[in-house]
Amino acid sequence: MAPVARPLVLAEGVVKPDPFPVADASSSRPATKRRVLLLALHNSYRIGAYSEAARLEGIELVIASQGSHSLVPEAAGGLHIDLQRPADAVKRISAEAQREPFLAVVACEDVTVELASRVAHALGLKHNPPEASRITRRKDLARDALACQGIPVPYFRRIDLAADLSQQITGIPYPCVAKPLALSASRGVIRANNPKELIAACRRISAIVQAEFDEEIRRYALVEQFLPGVEVAVEGILFDGQLQILALFDKPDPLDGPYFEETYYVTPSRLSLAAQEQIHQQLRAACDAYGLQEGPVHAELRIADDQAWIIEVAARTIGGDCARLLQFETGVSLEQLVLRCALREPVQGARLHDAAGVMMIPTPRAGVLRRVEGVLAARRVTYIEAVEITIRAGYELTPLPEGGTYLGFIFARGPTPYQVEDALRQAYQKLNVVVAPMWRLASA
Repeated sequence: MAPVARPLVLAEGVVKPDPFPVADASSSRPATKRRVLLLALHNSYRIGAYSEAARLEGIELVIASQGSHSLVPEAAGGLHIDLQRPADAVKRISAEAQREPFLAVVACEDVTVELASRVAHALGLKHNPPEASRITRRKDLARDALACQGIPVPYFRRIDLAADLSQQITGIPYPCVAKPLALSASRGVIRANNPKELIAACRRISAIVQAEFDEEIRRYALVEQFLPGVEVAVEGILFDGQLQILALFDKPDPLDGPYFEETYYVTPSRLSLAAQEQIHQQLRAACDAYGLQEGPVHAELRIADDQAWIIEVAARTIGGDCARLLQFETGVSLEQLVLRCALREPVQGARLHDAAGVMMIPTPRAGVLRRVEGVLAARRVTYIEAVEITIRAGYELTPLPEGGTYLGFIFARGPTPYQVEDALRQAYQKLNVVVAPMWRLASA
């Protein structure tokens, strides 16, 4: 029996006035060059890729981040804002735009998506509506939007982590999945098979989200029915509301919990054409339900009960360094396509060269990373393009669900997705991650 959709009743019922009014377009001087603002975390993986894409496209890229002391030169030398004070950030960026206009605004990762749309709205630039960006950032709002449009969603319920849990979880079907409202990389996502496990998962999530500055994210979690089945990822791009699918990735390893650490992504998909078309249709419907109109889209879906179910849709590109495997026949990168789209330059006809895949090297256990052995042997595997360890020796490792960082990435490219997957598995088997225990001294 298919899960029953239950719309989410939000605690807040009052629509707050928009604190980010649209700037008077007549007061802005016309832009004389292709100048783009990139909103990013100061230590983002993606800054380098976007900077290189901008160089190849002849674009002046300005980085806005909390990067006054960043080790990333582009962030340290860019526009410095406080991401926790969005209204002030919009004013700061608007003042810079008055000095020299921007033609487009792009967000690097989830935490900057909503601010990017607010900035674009204030500058009168084409972008996703701020409310649409907010929906993609909030898993509870996203579920509600889908249910209200009749798009299949699993049973779901928002849980108040500060209130008595035993009363709130009555009637929830098992197995289920508890997750924070707005974290990424599967951080805090936990499967529960019974009420006892669900209460423990909610308490664990509460501890994970305490560092978040948003009060609602600290206080609430989402619980939804677990959907068994094959999971896929989709990379797409929106232009004037029209969705172009760039890549459909198989996730060949089962993701059944108790945590949901992603490992292998392989494209093109080996699913049937009918299943792929259903995935495309559901993603288009989800973008419409959220109100997304412009820019990159990264989505996760599951095939269960002969139905494609939306897990989540993000208004950004694929995370980490994974976008590197998306090299198109025209010789451009994913970041180049995103920048072109933001500048209102069509990106139709982008096709991948051949089969490609990435293995996100998981964190095996807690402790201190000493070294990763076997990297050279892994690089010698046929069809492997690169093996990169991005975490340095001496770094403290925290596995899921508390952590959300991968040790690195293995990239492969080959004639078929089967050969690509086999190469990734062979290469990963040659690695040996050496982790030392972490000893903490207790105060007297």
